Amino acid sequence: MFGSGMGYLKKLLGDQVFECNHHRDTTFGGTAPEPVENNLKEFPEFVLSHHCDIGIANDGDADRIAMVDEKGQFVDSHRMLSLLTKYLHLDKKMEGTIVKTFSTSSMLNKQAESYGLPLVETPIGFKYIADLMIQGDVLAGGEESGGLAVKGHIPERDGIYIGLLIAEMIVKKGKPLSLLVQELFDEYGPHEYYRSDILTLESKKQAMTKFCREKKLKEIAGKKVIGWDFKDGIKHLMEDGTWLLVRQSGTEPVLRIYAEATTKEDAIALVEDACSWVDKPEIFQ
Repeated sequence: MFGSGMGYLKKLLGDQVFECNHHRDTTFGGTAPEPVENNLKEFPEFVLSHHCDIGIANDGDADRIAMVDEKGQFVDSHRMLSLLTKYLHLDKKMEGTIVKTFSTSSMLNKQAESYGLPLVETPIGFKYIADLMIQGDVLAGGEESGGLAVKGHIPERDGIYIGLLIAEMIVKKGKPLSLLVQELFDEYGPHEYYRSDILTLESKKQAMTKFCREKKLKEIAGKKVIGWDFKDGIKHLMEDGTWLLVRQSGTEPVLRIYAEATTKEDAIALVEDACSWVDKPEIFQ
């Protein structure tokens, strides 16, 4: 994404690497160099047109990562962290704690139970993961924004190393990335994620946060809320494992709303329903 990671993968892997957005541009092509799907709209076509097996996107300082599979489908950090956990534990026979932030996929909870590994959920922010990696035995840790780290490397995010490790996994397994993701879904059920950041008035941001903290949002997109978790924001828990998180920015009038469900359509519906409450007068009552 026009950042400091340019050139490294080609230098390491040779002519099998095709580079996109690898020249210096102080404006980052006019888009924030954050590896999220909306900022990588041209990347799937690049991967398909070059008949690539995998697409690796690094942010401006190359500590975060996103991927595109051989079908041009976006692969987010939730799926990457689950894939890495499975690969390190089952194929490389490595042990350790799985660490995830509050907004990261619950698929990891199912994996931890299946593998007999401990799992720790932290507030949002990679610093919490890094502290645990320094202090203890962590197998893999990550956050939904694309920051991932694994045992045997530095206790910090490294988008280039993680990209190489997943490329290694594809070669060793002899399977395309899309199939490896599908195998996760076959084992643990589909987990689809969606997020929206709402720029709103500070008064509405505070009112919506208070409304949710007081457990007044009891049904979202037709799904009944059966529990709440307040570790970092307000996570609304539903019977089928679906969840929705409302979390306010501490530095700007922005509400971040995240959801995970069994289908992308359900995840989007949950986020859009929650977003609609921000402009309702009921949140001030």
